[in-house]
Amino acid sequence: MKKLINNPDEVVKEMISGLLYAYPSYLRKLDNVDVVVRKASPIEGKVGLVSGGGSGHEPAHAGYVGTGMLDAACCGAIFTSPTPDQVYEAIKAVDGGKGVLLIIKNYTGDVMNFEMAKEMAEMDGIKVSEVIVNDDVAVENSTYTQGRRGIAGTIFVHKIAGAKAEEGAELEEVKEVAERVINNLRSMGMAFTPCTVPAAGKPSFTLEENEIEIGIGIHGEPGTHREKIKGAKEIVAELMDRIVSDLPYEKDDEVALMINGLGSTPLSELFIANKEANEYLMGKNINVYKTYVGEYMTSLEMSGFSISLLKLDDELKSLLDASADTPAFRQFK
Repeated sequence: MKKLINNPDEVVKEMISGLLYAYPSYLRKLDNVDVVVRKASPIEGKVGLVSGGGSGHEPAHAGYVGTGMLDAACCGAIFTSPTPDQVYEAIKAVDGGKGVLLIIKNYTGDVMNFEMAKEMAEMDGIKVSEVIVNDDVAVENSTYTQGRRGIAGTIFVHKIAGAKAEEGAELEEVKEVAERVINNLRSMGMAFTPCTVPAAGKPSFTLEENEIEIGIGIHGEPGTHREKIKGAKEIVAELMDRIVSDLPYEKDDEVALMINGLGSTPLSELFIANKEANEYLMGKNINVYKTYVGEYMTSLEMSGFSISLLKLDDELKSLLDASADTPAFRQFK
């Protein structure tokens, strides 16, 4: 194992410390827990947004804490759910009097721990709602989940729900728009190579030199199958066929498209994938309203990528376009 670390047991704490040195005007850390919050939190009269998960997916989730997106991110150990105490402290830290929305990726540990924290906060009189993101069309159940996994499309939920909260909307309104995003969101990924969890010291799975995994999970969970490597056009078409067929589309529908790198895929290759995805959608008479290419939710140093497609309506387009300013996402009108 070759990694730029000091001690496998200190990776998350040292990562957070470095993040705070880089973005002191955006972020602060809560005492005694690995939770990063918006510098100005709590913000009176604004619904607070809390998300998080296991570390190793950077810039998710702490990179999306800031104006127009999240108010707090709970940083679990590598590929491990945050504890209920972490989430509970995050809820308390960002409650500005209008309640808190939890954005949870559909992994069993995340759902259980976030919901336990929700109950704890409600006992304190804090109004808390939740949404569960399950955008991965690859598999219905997996090593970590009952039902579909939540993967990189979660960033669209952060962005759009964050914009709605920034407008001063009520908790029920923010939850409704987040659920609308989830209902219209589909993703799928693939991997060329595995990743290595620092505490394990060895790759999480193995692939032959000419082999790829289709439908891989962001923690290295198995996908749908393995196959011989092929060209970008064929790989993108295979993922897009599954994504597009899972949600009815009509001619001239508008979508947001995300090509997400998993940690070690060159940007040049992600742009090739984006070319193929755009041309695929043109062939289906589906209009790309906005495209995002880059590393939004990684899997340590895994080589591969995922595609996320969000079907838009007028309000979702407006919220997607709204200003946001976070360490990993900056968008200005």
